[in-house]
Amino acid sequence: MYDYLKNINNTVLLKDVVSRYSVRNVAFLERLVECLADNIGSMVSAKKISDFLKSQRTNISSNVIQNYLHFLASAFLIFKVRRSDLKGNKIFEINEKYYFEDLGLRHALVGYRQADIHKVLENAVYMHLKARGYTVTVGQLGEKEIDFVCEKRGDRLYVQTAYVMPDKKTRDREFGNLLEIKDNFRKVVVSMDRMIEGGYKGIEHISVADFLQSE
Repeated sequence: MYDYLKNINNTVLLKDVVSRYSVRNVAFLERLVECLADNIGSMVSAKKISDFLKSQRTNISSNVIQNYLHFLASAFLIFKVRRSDLKGNKIFEINEKYYFEDLGLRHALVGYRQADIHKVLENAVYMHLKARGYTVTVGQLGEKEIDFVCEKRGDRLYVQTAYVMPDKKTRDREFGNLLEIKDNFRKVVVSMDRMIEGGYKGIEHISVADFLQSE
């Protein structure tokens, strides 16, 4: 199965990216895709990637990296999600997150590891929100982060994702971030463990299986 998916990924890269945009450094493009696959749900910037490559004695400018990221997004292999400041209602221009359109292609690139389950969950939740027609950003509230701030037709939804919430510290973090938001829009924590009946202080707790089937 992975060989089949790798062939699809290679076809997309060659036809929709390399040929379309006359990409010269194909080897780096492939490394960049693998880097994104390994870091879904993490803050990424062209400068950070460039600095890392320099430490590995590979000199690729941040402008080139930014172009390649744009090419990959234009081919719908990945989706860029920007950060929004919930206090100032502005969009940050750096340190965005990237998610894969198809998790199978992601797994074909870097494999599936149990330790990555939280990344996979976050990617699946993002794709569901996008399919439901939401415009999605990553929320920044001071030092705290809201996984997804979702807008549609004047309505707003806040979503926090967690693999499981085994202890009070985890629950306080996931619910606590949402409790910091002082508005009356719907707020949801999505995880794979047993639901907290009735939610927590007005914040819903929904299993990932139920959430991915919701409208």
